[in-house]
Amino acid sequence: MRYGKLTPYLFLTPMILGLLIFRLGPVVAAMLAGFSHWNIQTSPELVGLANYVEALQSDVFWQVTKNTVVFALFFVPGAMFLAMAMALLVNQKLRGISFFRGLFFLPYITAMVAVAMVWKWIFATRFGILNHVLRTFFSVSDPPAWLADAQWALFALAIVAIWKTAGFQMLIFLAGLQGIPSSLYEAAVMDGANRRSQFFRITLPLMSPVIFFVFIITAIDAFKTFDVTYAMTGGGPNFASTTLAYLIYLNAFTYGRMGYASALAMLLLILVAATTLISFRLKDRLVEYSL
Repeated sequence: MRYGKLTPYLFLTPMILGLLIFRLGPVVAAMLAGFSHWNIQTSPELVGLANYVEALQSDVFWQVTKNTVVFALFFVPGAMFLAMAMALLVNQKLRGISFFRGLFFLPYITAMVAVAMVWKWIFATRFGILNHVLRTFFSVSDPPAWLADAQWALFALAIVAIWKTAGFQMLIFLAGLQGIPSSLYEAAVMDGANRRSQFFRITLPLMSPVIFFVFIITAIDAFKTFDVTYAMTGGGPNFASTTLAYLIYLNAFTYGRMGYASALAMLLLILVAATTLISFRLKDRLVEYSL
């Protein structure tokens, strides 16, 4: 009987060890490396808060932090709105609706390299389809160089990121929509409520826990975005589309400044933690668990 009580802990041991070694371990290592000068080739040299002071005094750091926040402000509401719209569209009992659910989810599982190649062609300045549409149908004589223009590059990356990731949020929203009892809608119809009233008085309130969850994971995803920047612009032009995650990569693996990159990673962690904490503080005002 004594050994039987130990059985669950034996099964949990591999997971706990994996969490400590491969999750918590790297976080602690990065935290310690942030207080040192380390270029991988030499032993770490303790420098205290020098890396953090340098980051906070760097114009590039503040520009990149601003880029990250602006990207999140475009990406989070855009992805959530598109995902909710798609979820409402595919939440129908129609023949072949599963095909459209898979079609909307397809961009999420498509390799970023393939996505970048297609969208680079769409955003191309001279021969891109987007600028061709602007010239032909909207009489725009000088359309922007989307990926080469500092004013538009970050916005273009946000569009690509929204298109690629909204399918994942759609699945979560769809699960939430299908969890709402149909009897509520039937009662609303009997009371004379139209589709608009049903959406704002039944769907949105009961979906608020799901919306909050999607907001949290989408915001975290926005702050740590890397692949779309790496594949499409390389952070250019002149750091205009560089995000914090990409700046960490540049310092760690291009400039060889692992200690400084670790300090940047800790600052990014603080930014994400602060955003999450503020969101949870506001949760009770925004989330409803019953009508």
